[in-house]
Amino acid sequence: MENSKSKNLSPDWITQGLIDFEYKKYLLLAYLQHTKKQFDEVKLYPALSELLFHYNNLVQIKENKQFLSDKFPKKLSEADIKKLKLTYTSILKDDEMMQEIESVVDFALPRINESVSEGKQIYNWINQSLEIVPIGITPIYFREGYLFLVTDAKVRLSLASLVYIYKYQITLFHTAENNETLRGINLQHIDTLTKSSFQTYENLKIELVRSNRNLPNPATFLMNAGVVCSLENSILPIAKRRLVEYLAILEKN
Repeated sequence: MENSKSKNLSPDWITQGLIDFEYKKYLLLAYLQHTKKQFDEVKLYPALSELLFHYNNLVQIKENKQFLSDKFPKKLSEADIKKLKLTYTSILKDDEMMQEIESVVDFALPRINESVSEGKQIYNWINQSLEIVPIGITPIYFREGYLFLVTDAKVRLSLASLVYIYKYQITLFHTAENNETLRGINLQHIDTLTKSSFQTYENLKIELVRSNRNLPNPATFLMNAGVVCSLENSILPIAKRRLVEYLAILEKN
């Protein structure tokens, strides 16, 4: 019977609750079964992001026992009321419990890795189908503009197609650790239009500019997804990353 526990794993599922191999195995397999169902429906996110988090978490636990120590809950062993100081004893010192944890980690890692690989295959399949081209003349400043996103789905009984229109804005920020410049993107849905075969994307851009005077000469790009799958859970998250990469290359050139 599927419940909320089978659909998600908490970030500290390894050390949370009952630390028992069979119980943790049940939680993991139920979670992976739910994830497999999402992938079978070509719903990539948030499942893939969660899998990558859990996999990296397990790798750190396996390679760094101090990390594991920090993850463990602590139980109060002594309280010094006068000094208002609490002394905690880590349950990590329990050898039997450590063996149980290590067994869970060894069981979970290859299975999560297998699910991650399946997710990456779907990601690559969608990503390779995405084609992006500028609409009209691209201005010098293109960190803000519009994205026309078209999927392979056609409106029934016509040659029309749905065009999802988004306003995008690129944000640059620097990491303090290595002074690396990273790019983030904010995507705001503006409208969804039905485009007939007699209309051009240039005309749609002109109409958009007329109704949105705040961007008189916006950079506008068309992205066509050559696959049919979930817009919100698959195409859109990948399209955002693809647009960021495309604009980064455009900026260098």
